[in-house]
Amino acid sequence: MYTLKELNKKDYEKFVKNHKTKSHFLQSYAWGEFSKQKKNLKPYYIGLLNEKDEIQATALLLEKRLPLNFKYYYAPRGFVLNYEDENIFNEMTKETIRFIKNKKGIFLKIDPDIIYKSYNYLDDENKLEYNSKKIINMITKAGFKHLGFTKNFETMQPRYTFRINLNQSIDDIENHFSKTTKQRIAKSLKLETEVTIGTIDDIKTFYKLMMLTEERKDFVSYTEDYYKSLYETFNKENKMTLFLGSVNIKKILNNLSEHLENVNKELNNISKENLSKSAKNKLKEYTRQKEQVEKDIEKYNKYKEEYGNNLVLNAHMIIEYGNKAWVLYAGNHNILTESYANYHTYYEHLKYCKEKGIEIYDQFGTIGDLSKNNPRLGLHEFKKKFGGDYVEFVGEFDYITNPLMYFVFTKLVPLYRKMIRNKTRKEIKNEISRNK
Repeated sequence: MYTLKELNKKDYEKFVKNHKTKSHFLQSYAWGEFSKQKKNLKPYYIGLLNEKDEIQATALLLEKRLPLNFKYYYAPRGFVLNYEDENIFNEMTKETIRFIKNKKGIFLKIDPDIIYKSYNYLDDENKLEYNSKKIINMITKAGFKHLGFTKNFETMQPRYTFRINLNQSIDDIENHFSKTTKQRIAKSLKLETEVTIGTIDDIKTFYKLMMLTEERKDFVSYTEDYYKSLYETFNKENKMTLFLGSVNIKKILNNLSEHLENVNKELNNISKENLSKSAKNKLKEYTRQKEQVEKDIEKYNKYKEEYGNNLVLNAHMIIEYGNKAWVLYAGNHNILTESYANYHTYYEHLKYCKEKGIEIYDQFGTIGDLSKNNPRLGLHEFKKKFGGDYVEFVGEFDYITNPLMYFVFTKLVPLYRKMIRNKTRKEIKNEISRNK
Protein backbone atom coordinates (compact mmCIF):
# COMPACT_ATOMS: atom_id res chain seq x y z
CA MET A 1 0.00 0.00 0.00
CA TYR A 2 1.48 3.33 -1.10
CA THR A 3 0.38 6.89 -0.41
CA LEU A 4 1.32 10.18 -2.04
CA LYS A 5 2.12 13.13 0.21
CA GLU A 6 3.52 16.63 -0.12
CA LEU A 7 6.96 16.67 1.48
CA ASN A 8 8.77 19.30 3.51
CA LYS A 9 12.03 20.69 2.19
CA LYS A 10 14.27 18.62 4.47
CA ASP A 11 12.76 15.23 3.60
CA TYR A 12 12.39 16.06 -0.09
CA GLU A 13 15.97 17.30 -0.52
CA LYS A 14 17.45 14.41 1.46
CA PHE A 15 15.89 11.90 -0.92
CA VAL A 16 16.50 13.74 -4.19
CA LYS A 17 20.03 15.00 -3.59
CA ASN A 18 21.27 11.62 -2.39
CA HIS A 19 19.60 9.49 -5.05
CA LYS A 20 22.21 7.30 -6.73
CA THR A 21 21.26 8.03 -10.33
CA LYS A 22 18.49 10.59 -10.69
CA SER A 23 19.46 13.74 -8.77
CA HIS A 24 19.17 16.77 -11.06
CA PHE A 25 19.15 20.49 -10.30
CA LEU A 26 15.83 20.76 -12.19
CA GLN A 27 14.32 18.48 -9.55
CA SER A 28 15.70 20.46 -6.63
CA TYR A 29 13.67 22.37 -4.05
CA ALA A 30 15.53 25.52 -5.14
CA TRP A 31 14.39 25.13 -8.77
CA GLY A 32 10.80 24.87 -7.59
CA GLU A 33 11.15 28.07 -5.56
CA PHE A 34 12.83 29.86 -8.45
CA SER A 35 10.08 28.70 -10.85
CA LYS A 36 7.51 30.20 -8.48
CA GLN A 37 9.35 33.54 -8.34
CA LYS A 38 10.27 33.99 -12.00
CA LYS A 39 8.15 31.63 -14.08
CA ASN A 40 4.77 32.06 -12.38
CA LEU A 41 4.56 28.31 -11.71
CA LYS A 42 3.34 26.73 -8.50
CA PRO A 43 5.65 23.99 -7.16
CA TYR A 44 4.52 20.84 -5.41
CA TYR A 45 7.12 18.59 -3.78
CA ILE A 46 5.50 15.18 -3.68
CA GLY A 47 6.67 11.80 -2.44
CA LEU A 48 5.45 8.21 -2.67
CA LEU A 49 5.58 6.56 0.76
CA ASN A 50 5.27 2.89 1.67
CA GLU A 51 3.45 1.48 4.71
CA LYS A 52 6.45 2.31 6.91
CA ASP A 53 6.34 5.96 5.77
CA GLU A 54 9.61 5.47 3.86
CA ILE A 55 9.99 7.58 0.70
CA GLN A 56 10.18 5.42 -2.42
CA ALA A 57 9.96 8.12 -5.10
CA THR A 58 9.58 11.88 -5.42
CA ALA A 59 8.79 14.50 -8.02
CA LEU A 60 8.81 18.25 -8.36
CA LEU A 61 5.51 19.16 -10.01
CA LEU A 62 5.28 22.60 -11.58
CA GLU A 63 1.70 23.77 -12.03
CA LYS A 64 0.84 26.06 -14.94
CA ARG A 65 -2.57 27.74 -14.74
CA LEU A 66 -4.64 27.88 -17.92
CA PRO A 67 -7.90 29.66 -18.80
CA LEU A 68 -11.18 28.26 -17.37
CA ASN A 69 -9.28 27.15 -14.25
CA PHE A 70 -7.59 24.26 -16.10
CA LYS A 71 -3.94 23.45 -15.38
CA TYR A 72 -1.14 21.33 -16.68
CA TYR A 73 1.76 19.87 -14.75
CA TYR A 74 5.40 19.38 -15.60
CA ALA A 75 7.84 17.20 -13.66
CA PRO A 76 11.29 18.40 -14.81
CA ARG A 77 13.48 15.40 -15.63
CA GLY A 78 10.70 13.11 -14.50
CA PHE A 79 10.22 11.18 -11.28
CA VAL A 80 13.11 10.56 -8.90
CA LEU A 81 13.10 6.77 -8.60
CA ASN A 82 14.69 3.60 -9.92
CA TYR A 83 13.29 3.29 -13.46
CA GLU A 84 14.06 -0.42 -13.50
CA ASP A 85 11.49 -0.93 -10.74
CA GLU A 86 8.25 -1.09 -12.75
CA ASN A 87 6.07 -1.50 -9.69
CA ILE A 88 7.28 1.72 -8.04
CA PHE A 89 7.05 3.60 -11.34
CA ASN A 90 3.45 2.44 -11.88
CA GLU A 91 2.46 3.36 -8.32
CA MET A 92 4.09 6.78 -8.63
CA THR A 93 2.32 7.36 -11.95
CA LYS A 94 -1.08 6.26 -10.61
CA GLU A 95 -0.88 8.43 -7.49
CA THR A 96 0.51 11.47 -9.33
CA ILE A 97 -2.23 11.32 -11.96
CA ARG A 98 -4.83 11.11 -9.19
CA PHE A 99 -3.20 14.17 -7.59
CA ILE A 100 -3.36 16.30 -10.76
CA LYS A 101 -6.87 15.17 -11.69
CA ASN A 102 -8.12 16.51 -8.37
CA LYS A 103 -6.69 19.89 -9.38
CA LYS A 104 -8.20 19.96 -12.92
CA GLY A 105 -4.91 19.02 -14.54
CA ILE A 106 -5.35 18.20 -18.22
CA PHE A 107 -1.99 16.48 -18.63
CA LEU A 108 1.32 15.66 -16.95
CA LYS A 109 4.60 16.07 -18.83
CA ILE A 110 7.79 14.24 -17.86
CA ASP A 111 11.20 14.11 -19.56
CA PRO A 112 13.22 11.57 -17.56
CA ASP A 113 16.96 11.93 -17.19
CA ILE A 114 17.30 8.48 -18.77
CA ILE A 115 20.00 8.01 -21.40
CA TYR A 116 18.69 6.44 -24.61
CA LYS A 117 22.07 6.21 -26.34
CA SER A 118 25.58 7.42 -25.55
CA TYR A 119 28.80 7.68 -27.58
CA ASN A 120 32.34 8.28 -26.34
CA TYR A 121 34.82 10.82 -27.68
CA LEU A 122 35.85 8.36 -30.43
CA ASP A 123 32.17 8.07 -31.53
CA ASP A 124 31.96 4.49 -30.28
CA GLU A 125 28.63 3.61 -28.65
CA ASN A 126 28.80 3.13 -24.89
CA LYS A 127 27.11 0.09 -23.38
CA LEU A 128 24.36 1.14 -20.96
CA GLU A 129 23.71 -0.59 -17.65
CA TYR A 130 20.01 -0.89 -18.51
CA ASN A 131 17.75 -1.41 -21.51
CA SER A 132 16.56 2.07 -22.51
CA LYS A 133 13.97 0.77 -24.98
CA LYS A 134 12.48 -1.39 -22.26
CA ILE A 135 12.13 1.68 -20.02
CA ILE A 136 10.40 3.63 -22.82
CA ASN A 137 7.97 0.73 -23.25
CA MET A 138 7.33 0.66 -19.49
CA ILE A 139 6.53 4.40 -19.46
CA THR A 140 4.12 4.18 -22.42
CA LYS A 141 2.55 1.01 -20.99
CA ALA A 142 1.74 3.04 -17.84
CA GLY A 143 -0.34 5.44 -19.96
CA PHE A 144 2.14 8.06 -21.15
CA LYS A 145 2.36 9.19 -24.78
CA HIS A 146 5.92 9.42 -26.14
CA LEU A 147 6.39 12.68 -28.08
CA GLY A 148 9.11 11.31 -30.32
CA PHE A 149 12.85 11.56 -30.84
CA THR A 150 13.27 15.27 -31.54
CA LYS A 151 16.59 16.50 -32.92
CA ASN A 152 16.97 20.13 -31.88
CA PHE A 153 15.67 22.25 -28.99
CA GLU A 154 11.94 21.61 -29.44
CA THR A 155 11.53 20.12 -25.97
CA MET A 156 11.33 21.69 -22.49
CA GLN A 157 14.90 20.55 -21.76
CA PRO A 158 17.71 19.53 -24.15
CA ARG A 159 17.38 15.99 -25.52
CA TYR A 160 21.10 15.86 -26.23
CA THR A 161 24.13 16.91 -24.26
CA PHE A 162 27.81 16.22 -23.68
CA ARG A 163 28.86 14.76 -20.33
CA ILE A 164 32.36 14.28 -18.94
CA ASN A 165 33.02 11.59 -16.34
CA LEU A 166 35.10 13.35 -13.67
CA ASN A 167 35.97 10.08 -11.96
CA GLN A 168 38.75 9.80 -14.54
CA SER A 169 42.18 11.29 -13.85
CA ILE A 170 42.70 14.84 -15.08
CA ASP A 171 45.31 13.49 -17.50
CA ASP A 172 42.77 11.11 -19.05
CA ILE A 173 40.20 13.92 -19.31
CA GLU A 174 42.71 16.20 -21.06
CA ASN A 175 43.82 13.38 -23.37
CA HIS A 176 40.25 13.24 -24.69
CA PHE A 177 40.35 16.93 -25.65
CA SER A 178 40.70 17.54 -29.37
CA LYS A 179 44.10 18.63 -30.65
CA THR A 180 42.66 22.07 -31.44
CA THR A 181 41.30 22.47 -27.90
CA LYS A 182 44.67 21.62 -26.36
CA GLN A 183 46.40 24.14 -28.63
CA ARG A 184 43.89 26.89 -27.87
CA ILE A 185 44.09 26.37 -24.13
CA ALA A 186 47.89 26.50 -24.38
CA LYS A 187 47.73 29.71 -26.41
CA SER A 188 45.29 31.26 -23.95
CA LEU A 189 47.62 30.40 -21.05
CA LYS A 190 50.57 31.87 -22.95
CA LEU A 191 48.61 35.12 -23.39
CA GLU A 192 48.07 35.03 -19.61
CA THR A 193 44.29 35.16 -19.80
CA GLU A 194 42.82 35.09 -16.31
CA VAL A 195 39.89 33.11 -14.90
CA THR A 196 38.33 34.27 -11.63
CA ILE A 197 35.21 33.47 -9.62
CA GLY A 198 32.73 36.32 -9.60
CA THR A 199 30.12 37.54 -7.12
CA ILE A 200 26.57 38.79 -7.43
CA ASP A 201 28.03 42.19 -8.35
CA ASP A 202 29.32 40.59 -11.57
CA ILE A 203 25.85 39.56 -12.76
CA LYS A 204 25.63 42.87 -14.63
CA THR A 205 28.77 41.98 -16.62
CA PHE A 206 27.47 38.45 -17.17
CA TYR A 207 24.17 39.83 -18.48
CA LYS A 208 25.91 42.15 -20.96
CA LEU A 209 27.89 39.21 -22.32
CA MET A 210 24.71 37.13 -22.60
CA MET A 211 23.10 39.92 -24.61
CA LEU A 212 26.12 40.05 -26.95
CA THR A 213 25.87 36.29 -27.40
CA GLU A 214 22.15 36.60 -28.08
CA GLU A 215 22.83 38.97 -30.96
CA ARG A 216 25.03 36.35 -32.63
CA LYS A 217 23.08 33.21 -31.80
CA ASP A 218 19.53 32.05 -32.41
CA PHE A 219 18.10 32.14 -28.89
CA VAL A 220 16.29 34.50 -26.54
CA SER A 221 18.03 35.62 -23.36
CA TYR A 222 16.40 36.40 -20.03
CA THR A 223 16.41 39.63 -18.10
CA GLU A 224 19.22 40.68 -15.78
CA ASP A 225 16.86 40.24 -12.84
CA TYR A 226 16.17 36.63 -13.92
CA TYR A 227 19.88 35.73 -13.72
CA LYS A 228 20.33 37.61 -10.48
CA SER A 229 17.42 35.80 -8.84
CA LEU A 230 18.70 32.45 -10.10
CA TYR A 231 22.13 33.17 -8.64
CA GLU A 232 20.66 34.27 -5.30
CA THR A 233 18.25 31.33 -5.03
CA PHE A 234 20.86 28.64 -5.62
CA ASN A 235 23.57 30.38 -3.64
CA LYS A 236 21.55 30.13 -0.46
CA GLU A 237 23.30 26.76 -0.36
CA ASN A 238 26.40 27.89 -2.31
CA LYS A 239 25.67 25.83 -5.42
CA MET A 240 25.96 28.43 -8.20
CA THR A 241 29.38 29.66 -9.34
CA LEU A 242 30.08 32.46 -11.81
CA PHE A 243 33.38 32.13 -13.70
CA LEU A 244 34.85 35.16 -15.48
CA GLY A 245 37.46 34.88 -18.22
CA SER A 246 39.41 38.04 -18.95
CA VAL A 247 42.48 39.51 -20.59
CA ASN A 248 44.83 41.84 -18.79
CA ILE A 249 45.41 44.40 -21.53
CA LYS A 250 48.10 46.25 -19.59
CA LYS A 251 50.09 43.04 -19.07
CA ILE A 252 49.73 42.10 -22.76
CA LEU A 253 50.98 45.53 -23.85
CA ASN A 254 53.98 45.20 -21.53
CA ASN A 255 54.79 41.77 -23.00
CA LEU A 256 54.38 43.08 -26.55
CA SER A 257 56.65 46.06 -25.83
CA GLU A 258 59.30 43.72 -24.44
CA HIS A 259 58.95 41.49 -27.50
CA LEU A 260 59.30 44.48 -29.82
CA GLU A 261 62.42 45.58 -28.00
CA ASN A 262 63.99 42.13 -28.43
CA VAL A 263 63.05 42.00 -32.12
CA ASN A 264 64.63 45.43 -32.71
CA LYS A 265 67.82 44.24 -31.02
CA GLU A 266 67.98 41.23 -33.29
CA LEU A 267 67.41 43.43 -36.35
CA ASN A 268 70.19 45.79 -35.28
CA ASN A 269 72.58 42.85 -34.88
CA ILE A 270 72.09 41.78 -38.49
CA SER A 271 74.64 43.39 -40.81
CA LYS A 272 72.91 44.93 -43.80
CA GLU A 273 75.91 44.47 -46.13
CA ASN A 274 76.75 41.31 -48.08
CA LEU A 275 73.93 39.35 -46.49
CA SER A 276 74.14 35.58 -46.64
CA LYS A 277 71.06 33.54 -47.47
CA SER A 278 70.65 32.71 -43.77
CA ALA A 279 70.97 36.36 -42.77
CA LYS A 280 68.43 37.39 -45.39
CA ASN A 281 65.95 34.87 -44.00
CA LYS A 282 66.54 36.16 -40.46
CA LEU A 283 66.06 39.74 -41.60
CA LYS A 284 62.83 38.81 -43.37
CA GLU A 285 61.50 36.91 -40.34
CA TYR A 286 62.35 39.59 -37.76
CA THR A 287 60.92 42.29 -40.02
CA ARG A 288 57.70 40.30 -40.25
CA GLN A 289 57.63 39.87 -36.46
CA LYS A 290 58.21 43.59 -35.94
CA GLU A 291 55.33 44.55 -38.24
CA GLN A 292 53.01 42.07 -36.52
CA VAL A 293 53.94 43.19 -32.98
CA GLU A 294 53.47 46.84 -33.92
CA LYS A 295 50.00 46.02 -35.28
CA ASP A 296 49.17 44.16 -32.06
CA ILE A 297 50.36 47.06 -29.92
CA GLU A 298 48.18 49.44 -31.89
CA LYS A 299 45.19 47.10 -31.56
CA TYR A 300 45.57 46.60 -27.80
CA ASN A 301 46.12 50.31 -27.20
CA LYS A 302 42.73 50.93 -28.80
CA TYR A 303 41.15 48.30 -26.55
CA LYS A 304 42.84 49.89 -23.54
CA GLU A 305 41.38 53.29 -24.43
CA GLU A 306 37.89 51.80 -24.71
CA TYR A 307 37.87 49.17 -21.95
CA GLY A 308 40.69 49.97 -19.54
CA ASN A 309 43.41 47.65 -18.29
CA ASN A 310 41.23 44.55 -17.82
CA LEU A 311 38.48 43.23 -20.09
CA VAL A 312 36.10 40.37 -19.22
CA LEU A 313 35.55 38.36 -22.40
CA ASN A 314 33.30 35.58 -21.12
CA ALA A 315 31.22 34.61 -18.11
CA HIS A 316 29.88 31.13 -17.35
CA MET A 317 27.28 30.04 -14.77
CA ILE A 318 27.98 26.61 -13.27
CA ILE A 319 25.32 24.99 -11.12
CA GLU A 320 25.94 22.03 -8.79
CA TYR A 321 23.47 19.54 -7.38
CA GLY A 322 24.10 16.11 -5.91
CA ASN A 323 27.02 14.49 -7.75
CA LYS A 324 26.65 16.57 -10.92
CA ALA A 325 27.47 20.04 -12.29
CA TRP A 326 25.99 21.78 -15.34
CA VAL A 327 27.37 24.58 -17.51
CA LEU A 328 24.02 26.33 -17.44
CA TYR A 329 24.72 29.62 -19.26
CA ALA A 330 27.74 31.02 -21.09
CA GLY A 331 28.04 34.56 -22.43
CA ASN A 332 30.93 35.65 -24.66
CA HIS A 333 32.25 38.91 -26.04
CA ASN A 334 32.64 39.25 -29.81
CA ILE A 335 36.19 40.68 -29.70
CA LEU A 336 39.64 39.21 -28.97
CA THR A 337 38.39 35.73 -29.80
CA GLU A 338 41.97 34.90 -30.78
CA SER A 339 42.85 34.97 -27.07
CA TYR A 340 40.74 31.79 -26.61
CA ALA A 341 39.81 32.92 -23.12
CA ASN A 342 36.58 30.95 -23.51
CA TYR A 343 38.57 27.70 -23.75
CA HIS A 344 40.60 28.65 -20.70
CA THR A 345 37.42 29.38 -18.73
CA TYR A 346 35.91 25.98 -19.61
CA TYR A 347 39.15 24.29 -18.63
CA GLU A 348 39.25 26.02 -15.24
CA HIS A 349 35.67 25.27 -14.19
CA LEU A 350 36.05 21.68 -15.35
CA LYS A 351 39.08 21.30 -13.04
CA TYR A 352 37.21 23.16 -10.28
CA CYS A 353 34.32 20.66 -10.45
CA LYS A 354 36.68 17.69 -10.36
CA GLU A 355 38.55 19.08 -7.35
CA LYS A 356 35.21 19.51 -5.53
CA GLY A 357 34.41 15.82 -5.99
CA ILE A 358 31.74 16.30 -8.66
CA GLU A 359 31.37 13.08 -10.67
CA ILE A 360 29.52 14.23 -13.81
CA TYR A 361 30.15 17.47 -15.69
CA ASP A 362 27.25 18.27 -18.05
CA GLN A 363 27.57 20.87 -20.81
CA PHE A 364 23.77 21.20 -20.81
CA GLY A 365 22.52 20.97 -24.30
CA THR A 366 23.43 20.25 -27.90
CA ILE A 367 21.68 19.01 -31.04
CA GLY A 368 20.86 15.68 -32.65
CA ASP A 369 20.53 17.09 -36.18
CA LEU A 370 24.16 17.28 -37.31
CA SER A 371 23.48 18.44 -40.87
CA LYS A 372 25.85 21.10 -42.20
CA ASN A 373 23.10 23.72 -42.58
CA ASN A 374 22.02 23.50 -38.92
CA PRO A 375 22.80 26.95 -37.43
CA ARG A 376 23.64 25.33 -34.08
CA LEU A 377 26.25 22.95 -35.49
CA GLY A 378 29.05 25.28 -34.37
CA LEU A 379 27.85 25.06 -30.76
CA HIS A 380 27.82 21.27 -31.03
CA GLU A 381 31.33 21.08 -32.48
CA PHE A 382 32.70 23.41 -29.80
CA LYS A 383 31.33 21.29 -26.94
CA LYS A 384 32.41 18.06 -28.62
CA LYS A 385 36.04 19.23 -28.59
CA PHE A 386 36.20 18.75 -24.81
CA GLY A 387 35.94 14.98 -25.21
CA GLY A 388 32.75 14.22 -23.29
CA ASP A 389 30.25 11.47 -24.01
CA TYR A 390 27.60 12.47 -26.55
CA VAL A 391 24.37 11.66 -24.72
CA GLU A 392 20.83 11.29 -26.05
CA PHE A 393 17.93 11.15 -23.57
CA VAL A 394 14.67 9.24 -24.06
CA GLY A 395 12.61 12.40 -24.62
CA GLU A 396 9.28 13.77 -23.43
CA PHE A 397 6.13 11.93 -22.43
CA ASP A 398 2.63 13.30 -21.78
CA TYR A 399 -0.01 11.59 -19.67
CA ILE A 400 -3.30 13.02 -20.96
CA THR A 401 -6.16 13.22 -18.48
CA ASN A 402 -8.51 15.46 -20.52
CA PRO A 403 -8.13 14.71 -24.27
CA LEU A 404 -10.37 17.56 -25.45
CA MET A 405 -8.66 20.27 -23.41
CA TYR A 406 -5.27 18.76 -24.22
CA PHE A 407 -6.05 19.15 -27.92
CA VAL A 408 -7.28 22.70 -27.41
CA PHE A 409 -4.29 23.90 -25.41
CA THR A 410 -1.52 22.01 -27.22
CA LYS A 411 -2.81 22.21 -30.80
CA LEU A 412 -5.53 24.82 -31.36
CA VAL A 413 -4.25 27.60 -29.07
CA PRO A 414 -0.68 27.53 -30.50
CA LEU A 415 -2.14 27.47 -34.03
CA TYR A 416 -4.39 30.45 -33.24
CA ARG A 417 -1.46 32.40 -31.78
CA LYS A 418 0.60 31.67 -34.89
CA MET A 419 -2.23 32.91 -37.13
CA ILE A 420 -2.51 36.13 -35.10
CA ARG A 421 1.26 36.72 -35.32
CA ASN A 422 1.25 36.16 -39.08
CA LYS A 423 -1.78 38.42 -39.53
CA THR A 424 -0.12 41.18 -37.51
CA ARG A 425 3.07 40.89 -39.60
CA LYS A 426 1.03 41.06 -42.81
CA GLU A 427 -0.90 44.14 -41.63
CA ILE A 428 2.32 45.93 -40.69
CA LYS A 429 3.86 45.04 -44.07
CA ASN A 430 0.78 46.34 -45.95
CA GLU A 431 0.78 49.57 -43.94
CA ILE A 432 4.44 50.13 -44.76
CA SER A 433 3.71 49.53 -48.47
CA ARG A 434 0.79 52.02 -48.44
CA ASN A 435 2.91 54.71 -46.79
CA LYS A 436 5.79 54.48 -49.24
